[in-house]
This record gives sequence, C-alpha cells and structure tokens, in this order.
Amino acid sequence: MNCEEIKEKISIRIVLESFNLFPVKENRNTAFYFALDREEKIPSLSVDFAKNKAFDFGTGKSYDVISIVQQMNLCSISEALRYLEKFDFSNYNKLQSEETLHEKKYKIIMVREIQHPALIQYLKSRKVYEQKDLVKEIEYELNGKKYFGIGFFNNSGGIEIRNKYSKICLGKKDVTLIKNELNISNEILVFEGFFDYLTFRNLEKKENINSHYLILNSTAMLFKAKDELKKYEKISLFLDNDSNGKSVKEKLQNQYENVEDCSWIYHNFKDLNEWYCGNNCKRI
Repeated sequence: MNCEEIKEKISIRIVLESFNLFPVKENRNTAFYFALDREEKIPSLSVDFAKNKAFDFGTGKSYDVISIVQQMNLCSISEALRYLEKFDFSNYNKLQSEETLHEKKYKIIMVREIQHPALIQYLKSRKVYEQKDLVKEIEYELNGKKYFGIGFFNNSGGIEIRNKYSKICLGKKDVTLIKNELNISNEILVFEGFFDYLTFRNLEKKENINSHYLILNSTAMLFKAKDELKKYEKISLFLDNDSNGKSVKEKLQNQYENVEDCSWIYHNFKDLNEWYCGNNCKRI
C-alpha cells in the first residue's frame, strides 16, 4: 500500500487509541481530543472520522494517520509507516461499512423471538441455540428491500444483525454492557462479538453466573468502555486470536490491573465460538 492508501484505509480513531488517546466530546462523525503536542484543559483537536483527518485549532495544523504517528513518536515517515504496518486494514473497512448503515434508510419492521427456520438452523450451526432468548429475530427494510436476521442490541439502541450471509449493524455502533445484580466478585468478562458471549453462556455453570459482561461488537469500540472498565477489580478477556484481538489485549493489560487473558482456552482457534463448535466442551 502507498502512503495515500494508508491515509485512507487505516482508521484515525484506532491509531489515536494505540497511543491511549480517546475522545473528550463526540458526535456521530466527529470528535474532539486533547492536543497531541501539549497539555490543555479544553480539547482543541477536531477529528473527522469520515474524512479520516484531524485539525488542531490551537496551532492550525492538520493531521492524517501518518503525521499523527510522526508527532507522537517523533519519527520519520518511514518509521511511521513501519508503526502502521501492525494495523488490520480489512477490519477497518468492515467497520466503516457497518457504521455507514445508520446513515442509510432503514426501517425495523418487526422484533420478535427467534422463529424463522433459517435463523434457528443458523443458531444451531453455531451451537448457541440454547441461548436464543438472549437475541431477537429482526425483520427490517434497508434501501427499499426487506431482510431478516438475528439481532443483538447495543447500548445506543443499535442492532447487530447476523445471519448466514450478512454481518451488519443497524443504527449507531456501540458496545453492549450486561450487568448482573449478583456480581459479588466485581468482575467483568469482555467479548469481541455476541456469538462468543452466547457461547460462554452455554459453557458457564449456573452457580458461576455472577459477572458483568461487555460485548465490544467491534474492537474499534473499545474507547466506549474505557471508563466503565475502571470500575472492576478483575477483567477477563475472551478476545479473538488475531492481530486486532492481540492488540486490544495488550492495550488493556497496559491500562488496567488484574487483566486475565482467557484466549489460551481456544489458542488454536480464531475465537471462542469456533473452538466450541469444533470440540465437545465441558462447562466452566
């Protein structure tokens, strides 16, 4: 990839997160951050996520992902490019595709318990049919065409939609936080996607159901949970065994105390659900 492609295809949000920089104020397509090169009480760095660029109102300087790395690491362009090699372009493109859906015309036609045979079969193929009460059947219209899928709501009222053929989000992208009144251990379990969460609920012994659950719905949404995670004495991670999952794991281990990486359970598989589907598993 050349420099122009890198400027367009690597998320400016994810690059800022890699330096532990998160929005102070945020709207749908823009956000304000504290400046990169100085301390300040009022954020002056305006970030446009659609254009993938930032502008510092204090200095009048514009930034792209390459110049952000140069500023933070005080390095050359070639060194910044090496830093950016670790980011997963495909996941960012997928996130962009999902996030733009809330700007398109869609309408929720029906929300009900899972009934459609195709969705029942899909849940069974992922071995999480026992958890069907934790998701919904969503019938919706998108750009004049009707569709249906398995729906999982996030904290902003957006809906993660999954079926055999599609993976999208209707409405605003966000995390899903599920709290348990019996959380006497003050522990939170973190999952990348809701199928891993459903899988864990299959595995979990009833007497051990006393934790809170955080489903990121995308690793790019980690910034949404930054303050929430500070509240817990223990953070248990069930993230994917890919570059994004490993990057998030390292970030959380550096930011918080008592973080346990549970991916060793499924170390030869992409994620918890893939491992579960390929094994005869006992409850944990």
